[in-house]
Amino acid sequence: MENENQSQFDSFELHLNQTALDYLRESAKWSMFLAILGFVGVGFLALMAIIMTSVMSAMPDTPGPFGAVKGIISIFYLVIALIYLFPVYYLYRYASNAKKAIYAKDSALLTDAFGALKSHHKFLGIAAIIIISLYILAAIVMVIGFSAMR
Repeated sequence: MENENQSQFDSFELHLNQTALDYLRESAKWSMFLAILGFVGVGFLALMAIIMTSVMSAMPDTPGPFGAVKGIISIFYLVIALIYLFPVYYLYRYASNAKKAIYAKDSALLTDAFGALKSHHKFLGIAAIIIISLYILAAIVMVIGFSAMR
C-alpha cells in the first residue's frame, strides 16, 4: 500500500495558474532587488574592513585592551561580510533561476530556484538559532557574573 502511494506522489506534477506565476515573478523581482542590496552591503563591509585596517594602523600603539583589539576589528568586518555573502548569494540564485524558469517555462530551473530559496531560509534559520543561543549564553554568563560579585 505504501509503495502505491509513493509512486502516485512521484508522478505528481504541479501546474501554476497565471496568478501564481505573477506572484512568483514579483517575488523574484523583489528578491533580486534585496540580493543586489545585500551584495552592496557585503561590499561596504569589505570596504570598512580595509578602511579600519588603514585607520587602525595609523593610530599609535596603546597599552591595554584597545591595543589588542586594533587588528581584530577589520577581521571582524571581513568575517561578517563573508557570513552575510552566503544568504545573499542564495537569494540571488533564487531570483535569477525563478525569472529564467518563468520565462522559459522550465521546471528544472524552477526546482533549482526553490532549492536556493530553501538554502537561503535554512541559513537564516540556523543563524537565528545561533544568535538566540548566544543571547541566552550571554544572559547566563551575566547572571553568574553578577551573582559572583556579591
